Amino acid sequence: MARIRSRGDADLEKEGFLNRHPHSSEDDSNDTFEDDEGNPSVASSRATSASYRPMLVNKAYSSNRSSSPSYLGRMPRSIMRYLCLGVALTLVIFIFSLVRMSYVAEQEVQKAIEEEKIKPRPPPWEDFPFLQRYYGGIRSLVPVVNNVPEYPRKEDEVEWEKLNITEEVVENLTPEDAKERRKRAIQSSKRFDPYPSYTSPEYVAKYGEKVDCYLDAEDTIEIPRVRMYEGIPRGFPDMVMGSAKLLGLRDDICYDRFGRLGPYGLGYSINRGGSGAQQEGEREGADLVWQEAPEVDWRAVHWADAQQRCVLANNHRFKALPEKPRIDTFRAMPIGTVYNKRDDMADIEAMPAKPPEAPKRPKTGSEKLPRTAVVIRTWWDYPYTPEDKIYLRSLISELTMLSGGEYVVHFLVQVKSNDVPIFSDDETYERVLRDSLPEEFRGMGTLWTEKQMELMYGGLEETNMRGLPVHGVYRSTFMPMQYFAYQHPEYDFFWNWEMDIRTTHHWYHFFDSVTKWAKQQPRKLLWERNSRFYVPSEHGEWEDFSQMVRIQTEHGTNSIANLWSSLNRANKDLNDPSSKKTPTGAMKQQGDKPIWGPERPLDDDVAMDTDPTPPTSFEKDKYTWGVGEDADLIVFNPLFDPDGTTWLLTDDTTGYNITQGRPPRRTAIITASRLSRKLLVTMHKETALKKHTMFSEMWPASCALQHGLKAVYVPHPEYIDRKWPTNYLASVFNGGRNGATGGARTSVFGEREHNFRGTTWYYNAGFPEVLWHRWLGMKFNNDGGEQFEVAGEGRMCLPGMLLHPIKRVELVQEGRRADQAG
Repeated sequence: MARIRSRGDADLEKEGFLNRHPHSSEDDSNDTFEDDEGNPSVASSRATSASYRPMLVNKAYSSNRSSSPSYLGRMPRSIMRYLCLGVALTLVIFIFSLVRMSYVAEQEVQKAIEEEKIKPRPPPWEDFPFLQRYYGGIRSLVPVVNNVPEYPRKEDEVEWEKLNITEEVVENLTPEDAKERRKRAIQSSKRFDPYPSYTSPEYVAKYGEKVDCYLDAEDTIEIPRVRMYEGIPRGFPDMVMGSAKLLGLRDDICYDRFGRLGPYGLGYSINRGGSGAQQEGEREGADLVWQEAPEVDWRAVHWADAQQRCVLANNHRFKALPEKPRIDTFRAMPIGTVYNKRDDMADIEAMPAKPPEAPKRPKTGSEKLPRTAVVIRTWWDYPYTPEDKIYLRSLISELTMLSGGEYVVHFLVQVKSNDVPIFSDDETYERVLRDSLPEEFRGMGTLWTEKQMELMYGGLEETNMRGLPVHGVYRSTFMPMQYFAYQHPEYDFFWNWEMDIRTTHHWYHFFDSVTKWAKQQPRKLLWERNSRFYVPSEHGEWEDFSQMVRIQTEHGTNSIANLWSSLNRANKDLNDPSSKKTPTGAMKQQGDKPIWGPERPLDDDVAMDTDPTPPTSFEKDKYTWGVGEDADLIVFNPLFDPDGTTWLLTDDTTGYNITQGRPPRRTAIITASRLSRKLLVTMHKETALKKHTMFSEMWPASCALQHGLKAVYVPHPEYIDRKWPTNYLASVFNGGRNGATGGARTSVFGEREHNFRGTTWYYNAGFPEVLWHRWLGMKFNNDGGEQFEVAGEGRMCLPGMLLHPIKRVELVQEGRRADQAG
């Protein structure tokens, strides 16, 4: 039986246990006993024994013995501060490290792109194959009706390469026999004469008798005429945009370099007054150029005198010159020397006496011809090459001399330094002007400066768009043209032309054809037709294209570029009952309001008394308003709406109230254009009086739009260097709103302008350089050249085409570059 311990034994055990926990507190013991005393049951049960209360009470045995010491639950404040500071610094360092790594990675990627280690994805057109038949020669000419073009071809047609079976294969000729056959097959070039029949009774009765013009005062030096070949090289591609036949241009002929530029110095020696270039290589038939008229020694020609003699001799055919007093050079912007007389009668009296057999006075007609100025834009230190001089000679010869003064060529020369005091005195002006032009063109120029424009058109708002001044030549190319037109009221029209434009067209034939075509265009839906590229292989005849434009304008198109298209799901109006009935993905189209009369800005009063108004409503007009009316603006690229596009300069408008939005505007890339005096004077008044202007390529078209003037985009023949699918090409170039070129982010003008690289007419196109150099018989990118022509089909023969840009062609003459000649 187990022994039962007595209370005394138990107390001894407790005492031993308590003695093992010396960490006691008097306060804790007192608290314990106070609790016991407050409990009667406990007190009564222990009252029978005097030894129940221990002599020493330990805290560990009390009711609070489970509490942990205070120093184990609290962190010292100094340690906590250091810990938080360390965490914050770590985060900051981590963030800065990420930013630094991102910046370094971006720089490495950019550097790799620049080094072409990482090439961006090329645009789709770079995968299209190059066309080869642009470089056919005069030995492969065929009538245009028999030509099977290499491009464009429809999907169901056999590829041109598979049809290219030559006579060597058919007749099994040896290479020597084939070469002899090609030599025998070459045809002779023919003189090209696009001018009216000046001697016909009908012409003389209408405009008077035209007096022939010569290069010298004795009327002995005649200008050789341009020559052409009938037909085009076999397989030559058709124009992909525009139409020669539509404009009245010859599309059944082609020009080689000697027939086109030989009259102006190409192909004969410097000792005989030529350029000294292209005297070697393939020259068969070239000498026919100088068969009727001998080679001209261009070193002895002074164009200012020759042009003035020509204009004065035919003065009876044109409108009378306005009376205008002679004022200082700063305000007058005189043409040529400051000592030139403005009175035409005085000039006629000062001319050398005619031989006795010359008629005393030419016959006059019932009507008068308008006077047109061709203004070449250049600058005071422009480096003129022999090829530039050939280009300028062709302009003056074909437009002025051979037409009897219908056009007059001038140079508008920018003095780029504002520190040169050209208006301080006449001698300074004369010296700077003389040094700015080659000797044969001296006396035909007008100087201007940006500081002069700043003084003439003061008070304009300075927005510094792209960091450039509003009076600068980049943003305000037409300011000097406006003032030039204001100071020269004798001219009805002004061609704004550039030094880097070339053409294989005859200049008179081209200018006359596009001017007449523009004159016959009706105003109804004209702005809408102006806003689209004409692609004949997709659009058919011009009448079909015009009908398509009408439908697109009235009803719209279902494309992503159409703001109201169902393809733009974000634009579906849930509150519109029609949209609720229309299933998702169905077509919902909305057209555009056609332009009819002036399009005024919302917050600006720009109306002028001379602004035309429509004679009838849009619906009642039968495409008659505007027919027979001279165009106030003629351009060679579509007049697109820049609003909503990615074009960089769409917001470069100055002086307008834009509270309710930008003013209505249109843009034509490349400033080469014809402007009427009415349009230029309107632009002048807008800038001088109302303080309005816009970016250079936007200002003339926008001013015409706001004042109701007639503007026409001429769909001239344009070619492309690669085999684009034509439906894809049409969708790219007319990729804007409702089938137009502009009005949407999908427009080809802006971020997508790289598509123009292979065309023949755009400010950054590369194809014109290739065509022009190889047509001149030069190698380009190791293609073409003398051996290519001699061993192949002969020298190239191109139909009429307008090319831009052509930069500084370095002709090779007698073993050295022509621009290094003395």
